[in-house]
Amino acid sequence: MVHGVRYVNELAYSEYITETLPNNEFFGEDVQTKLIYYPTVTREAFQNQGRITDLIENGRLCSDIGLPPMNPETDRAMICGSPSMLADIRNLLDARGFKVSPGVGEPGDYVFERAFVEK
Repeated sequence: MVHGVRYVNELAYSEYITETLPNNEFFGEDVQTKLIYYPTVTREAFQNQGRITDLIENGRLCSDIGLPPMNPETDRAMICGSPSMLADIRNLLDARGFKVSPGVGEPGDYVFERAFVEK
């Protein structure tokens, strides 16, 4: 039942993002006009399915949310996850001309979670 628990948690988080945050008295208007929430899963039936790396690679992510392809001139990314997923997404971003931020406070096109110790 691990998947069942995980799926329920995803739905609870979805409700918070789609219903609670847009009504926040301080930043709700920004959430309503700027945040694009695109939940996707890989194992259960859901409105969006697929690995995020595949959705970026095949262009479906940008197509589904109605935005042009990712571009380092206009887009920034913050990525977190397992070391292997981070490496996959970093490779995708690098291939598209994005430059990683070299450190805290130093500009770049994307930042990534450095909490995991890489082997």
